[in-house]
Amino acid sequence: MGEGYSLIIAEDHTLLREGLKSLLQSVPHLIVTGEASDGQMAVDLCDRNQPELVLMDISMPRMDGVQATRLIKKRHPEVRVLVLTVHGAGEYVYAALAAGADGYVLKDASNDEFILAVESVLGGKIYLSPGVSDAVVKGYLNDARGQSVSSSWETLTPREQEIFQLVAEGYKNREIAEMLVVSVKTVEKHRSNLMQKLGVHSAAELRALALERGIILRMRSDG
Repeated sequence: MGEGYSLIIAEDHTLLREGLKSLLQSVPHLIVTGEASDGQMAVDLCDRNQPELVLMDISMPRMDGVQATRLIKKRHPEVRVLVLTVHGAGEYVYAALAAGADGYVLKDASNDEFILAVESVLGGKIYLSPGVSDAVVKGYLNDARGQSVSSSWETLTPREQEIFQLVAEGYKNREIAEMLVVSVKTVEKHRSNLMQKLGVHSAAELRALALERGIILRMRSDG
């Protein structure tokens, strides 16, 4: 797989982070070039180091892994992100994939499966743990009952979809404007348009819809 690939580990538990680092460094072409204990640190490290792969935990302080993944993918689309988490529920998987993650592996995976996931994502493939794959398939099958919502969702522009997710996650218009580098008035206009298209009238309704579609985490305090 080439001469070597640089990786960043984003994990807030020191012992687990050290264990992952040791396992990765046992593979000659995998080089750990940075470690982050929260999502914001992971984003900052990517800005400085531009690694080829980020191993991303979901539940971290300051900024969770889903938000960090979205920012990294926005700034550095070429960086691959492999989510490594204890959460196998569909809403977590959907949230990570919607944010741009290239793979999703559970922390109870064997060492061999973990290295396979890393190699697969570095090779340009999408990797999902077997249990996660089942959850995703079931989620898509269950989605058949919400075709009217899906149809409305498809009428949203990419920017409206992005703002929908950020509003549902609790960001204010000013914060969204800063993140997307647009004016507050632009955000307000997109927000009004998307709410009209989806037939909702409040941020609470937007969040409920986002949870139903599996776009955001059910509870950020789940750990």
